[in-house]
Amino acid sequence: MTNVSQNRQIISGYLFAVGATAIWSGNFIIARGLNESIPPISLAFWRWVVAVIVFLPFALKSIITEWDILKKNIVYLSVTSLLGITTFNTLIYFAAHTTSAINLSLISITFPVFIVIFSRIFFHELITVNKGIGIILVATGVVLLITRGILARLLNISFAIGDVWMLAAAIIFAVYSILLKRKPAQLSIWAFQLSTFILGLIFLFPFFIWEYTTTPSAEVDIKTISAILYVGIFASLSAFILWNKAIVAVGPSKAGMIYYTLPLFSGFLAYLFLKESISMVHFYSALLIVSGILIANYESKKSKMP
Repeated sequence: MTNVSQNRQIISGYLFAVGATAIWSGNFIIARGLNESIPPISLAFWRWVVAVIVFLPFALKSIITEWDILKKNIVYLSVTSLLGITTFNTLIYFAAHTTSAINLSLISITFPVFIVIFSRIFFHELITVNKGIGIILVATGVVLLITRGILARLLNISFAIGDVWMLAAAIIFAVYSILLKRKPAQLSIWAFQLSTFILGLIFLFPFFIWEYTTTPSAEVDIKTISAILYVGIFASLSAFILWNKAIVAVGPSKAGMIYYTLPLFSGFLAYLFLKESISMVHFYSALLIVSGILIANYESKKSKMP
């Protein structure tokens, strides 16, 4: 691969990661906004039903063509589906029911840190000085953002069961992102994505039936339907494809660093749709976050040499 094509791949990888993160920021807002309208498992279930229906016409041919490859890798696909599709977002929806917004935001940013740690443990990737400094700057920027510059607010945080769900979701998504790097090369993104959507939906179905028979039904209105369509089409289909492409292009650790920009996108959406104000605190937070990402992902020319 030439330097030009390699640089294009890296730039594309970062853009894919940014796109996925921007779309996922809307998922967090919807999760919090619908916590009284639809049960968490039902929201996750209908999300993946929509994703499968929309994705099926585009990926069915790939599924048929690559059927033998899918069967050979059924264990890998099942584990990946169980973690990334069945469990991850369902836990987020559970967390949104029982924890505060500030706790949810704080815990969600631990996901890229787990990627770096697990990459070090399982793949012996070095935690360089740049990555260490970058993580500190990014974490500082996010904490500044969600506390609105009043760090004393951190002293008043109390942890609920939702915090545990969110922490578990962060760990699970870190493992999922690392597993994406092990995707069989002969398996296309289309076949991989649709097969994991279907398997994840199958694994989720028994829990959906249990919830349906034990909890009140969801409120079916325009707001709920629109939210399900958004998480099903964009947060599920578009974002996951972008994220998978980002993992392949730049690796889980570097793509994971981009996820730190999630609060920036969430803040923008809150300003756009909820009319929340943007202050200098947001500017300083953005400066720290972007600086941290750039430093963590910086590689000197010397380190790139074979």
